[in-house]
Amino acid sequence: MPAIYPFTAIVGQDRMRRALILNAVDTRIGGVLIRGERGTAKSTAARALAALLPQVNVVDDCRFGCDPDKPGTWCTECKERASSGQKLPSHKRTTSFVNLPVSATEDRVVGTLDIEVAIQKGERKFEPGVLAGANRGLLYIDEVNLLDDHVVDVLLDSAAMGVNTVEREGISFAHPARFILVGTMNPEEGELRPQLLDRFALSVDIVGIRDARDRVTIMERNLSFEKDPEAFRNEWMEKESDLSNKIERARELVDKVTHTSRDLLSIAALTSSLNVDGHRADLVILKAARAQAAYEGRTKITDHDIAMAAELALPHRIKRTPFQQSEMTTEQLQERIEQLAGQSMPDEDEAESSDSKEGKPKDQEKKT
Repeated sequence: MPAIYPFTAIVGQDRMRRALILNAVDTRIGGVLIRGERGTAKSTAARALAALLPQVNVVDDCRFGCDPDKPGTWCTECKERASSGQKLPSHKRTTSFVNLPVSATEDRVVGTLDIEVAIQKGERKFEPGVLAGANRGLLYIDEVNLLDDHVVDVLLDSAAMGVNTVEREGISFAHPARFILVGTMNPEEGELRPQLLDRFALSVDIVGIRDARDRVTIMERNLSFEKDPEAFRNEWMEKESDLSNKIERARELVDKVTHTSRDLLSIAALTSSLNVDGHRADLVILKAARAQAAYEGRTKITDHDIAMAAELALPHRIKRTPFQQSEMTTEQLQERIEQLAGQSMPDEDEAESSDSKEGKPKDQEKKT
């Protein structure tokens, strides 16, 4: 297997790296779309992330890499093995990286059920697809805007639900499909439909680095990597291991991260003030903020976590006029959150104790 360029050796592109890391901490966030011009390390970053991720514990002889510690997420085959009294031993494996070709069909993605075998022999024969190999790994789609819309929809559904179910002629098969979804595209080659764009949890727009010194660093590192890939990786292995361990600790911590009613009000007020359609953005911001807090080793989210999450969750969801600023910085978003909190939000203690008959905050109860 050829050596992979280290994730920690990538110069700049902080937002892209942060979006990838947050999805690695909590795959339930729902993936990231990276939009940018050619040669900005989009595919390099995706492959590098998969290479540094911690190993995962999987059930032996399972085609889908089921987690032995989570029986509720097992595939149909593992559940049948367990119900028949079999023990399910496990082993560690590296995180998988699956590259989905643009020409992929729906059957290639979700897998197929052989109806002929079911009818003739009474056996359920399932041929796994791309989603089976991507479970508990990273699924990478280059030029996602050129992929068939229906296939993209299926992928996003699986990423959101964490399970892939195939049904044909009354026969069904289900297996876990929880993966880090990374899509990249060059906007010059066409845009995604708004409905599909909104389904990506996070979005990052990147451009080439303009600073001359940073561009020199990029050239020097790439030349060193091409000259001796293994030696270059070894130089960065300590930083790679540190980041891998940090992600692993964050994964264990993320479910312990708490939020208050005031945090929820902060998120809702922010998305409402920016005229964001739907409610997906609110949920994405909360999940990403929790992942950010866990990554920093904390069990409570702050306004800064919310602002950093919003910076990644809102760019592709805000409606802009031709003369409107293209994106908002973390500092601007945090300032807006604080302004909204000072204008209309109750204090945290007040928000937490506002248990009206309808379960609404006091300020909403007055309006109603």
